[in-house]
Amino acid sequence: MNSSAHYLDIDGRPGFVMTFGSGKPVVCIHTAGQSALQWQESIKGLVEGGYQAIIPDLPGHGHSEEPATGPVEDLEYYASWIIEVIERLELDRPYVVGCSIGGKITLSLGVRYAAKLSGIVAMAADALNDGQSERALRKNLQDSVSPSRSDRTYYGTLAACGASVSKKRVERIAARHRREDPQVALRDLIGWARHDISGQLDRITCPAHLIVGDDDFWLSPQTVEATAREIPHGRYTRLEGIGHYPMEEIADFGSQLVKWLSEL
Repeated sequence: MNSSAHYLDIDGRPGFVMTFGSGKPVVCIHTAGQSALQWQESIKGLVEGGYQAIIPDLPGHGHSEEPATGPVEDLEYYASWIIEVIERLELDRPYVVGCSIGGKITLSLGVRYAAKLSGIVAMAADALNDGQSERALRKNLQDSVSPSRSDRTYYGTLAACGASVSKKRVERIAARHRREDPQVALRDLIGWARHDISGQLDRITCPAHLIVGDDDFWLSPQTVEATAREIPHGRYTRLEGIGHYPMEEIADFGSQLVKWLSEL
């Protein structure tokens, strides 16, 4: 399998991007506080399906340094950063796939960059999420409020996975999420709470597929479906027994993603 790693200087800070394969490019965007590691089980299926997987660590995540201004609270900054990655790597009409904040970033790219994309797959994301309080999230930035945030992340992730996922897999996912930097992850979630493109969905003129697990307690499947209906070429899928992290919860997710991409 052809693979390479890049450090790109974006806004004066190194951003880390990995590529696998040599087919049609697919940019994969991770969730709040996480890194490219979330997509590692998807790479094989994507490459064997004829795609090139491009998997970045967002600024302040994984191997990418955070911006000079500190952790990011605006998902549109991440969207601009992903556009810069696409243009620096000279990707020709890539697909973009993302989950949670990555799904919201993907929707923003559809609004801002649709003419240069082949399509988008946005998982666990809607146009406007009313289930998170920015005020409450800001309180959690204080260590005294929640001294065991890593444990809370661990147990919260256990609860966020779907009923159809094996206990062994769920525990592995939760252990991965417990390693998040809480200052970065919480600000990602502030960005999630503030993000609103509800009046701009008609600008997503490329094919779009919105996907949500029916065990996802972070958002309502109904709001995801409503978002899909507002997109000119929007599709919608509800996954039975899956929670907030389809690419981690579904075994051989890469092959499933190839199917969704071919349908676009």
